[in-house]
Amino acid sequence: METPAPSPPWQPITFGGVAAFSRASLGRLFLIQFIVALLAGASVHCFLLSAWFPVIQKTIARLPETGAIRAGQLEWHGPSPSWLAEGTFLSIVVDPAGGSRTGQSADVQLELERNGFRICSLLGCAVVPYPKNWSIALNRAEADPWWGAWRPFLLIGIGAGVVTGMMASWLALATLYSVPLRLIAFYSDRKVNWSGCWRIAVAAQWPGALLMSGAIFLYGLNRLNFVGFLFAWLLHLVVGWIYIGIAPTRLPRLAGAPRRRGNPFGEKKGKRFRG
Repeated sequence: METPAPSPPWQPITFGGVAAFSRASLGRLFLIQFIVALLAGASVHCFLLSAWFPVIQKTIARLPETGAIRAGQLEWHGPSPSWLAEGTFLSIVVDPAGGSRTGQSADVQLELERNGFRICSLLGCAVVPYPKNWSIALNRAEADPWWGAWRPFLLIGIGAGVVTGMMASWLALATLYSVPLRLIAFYSDRKVNWSGCWRIAVAAQWPGALLMSGAIFLYGLNRLNFVGFLFAWLLHLVVGWIYIGIAPTRLPRLAGAPRRRGNPFGEKKGKRFRG
């Protein structure tokens, strides 16, 4: 009995559809990969527009008349600590002295200190020093027109970075994942070569990416909390590993490969009946 043919290559969210990419052309593989990465970039784009960019706009509106970051130092003449903007997803605080217990109500908090900025979330805090060679305006007169002019380009740049980064990471991880996938295919007597295994490894990451894109979209709409978002991030990795393990079993079996019989006792009983 022959193994049923895999699902068509345009069904990348099924195990058979992922397995079918072992025979797909590189053009089709990269086209579907680009579409999936584009959906991920669009979800990040929507999240920024609905969650972070409004907070940044409020922050700029509350900046004092003077202020800047020069030579790696914060020049601040307003009250300290000062809450510039606060939301569910992002809050921005200026604390030149550092060490003030401002608390945290947003999922991510940005604290501007004297020599660098601190990013805090449920995962902890990270301190990043200011660039020594940069001069960044922290006053309404300069920051507002700069933000208005560069906001569209920031959106485009971040979206392009997400698409490019995801495609590059999928190709790199596919090289790593193709090794266990090749072993699974070999020991299950499936008809596929190394190139086919690499193509399957690329496609196996798309269902998890689609899951993560949906999680980003729901998180931006406040339909998913930060803990749920982190869980979705872990789950999207596990989904890829599941597809790596199951997709090879949807490949055609090698001709002449031994097959395990289902119930040897039932088979003997059938032979006795026919005799």
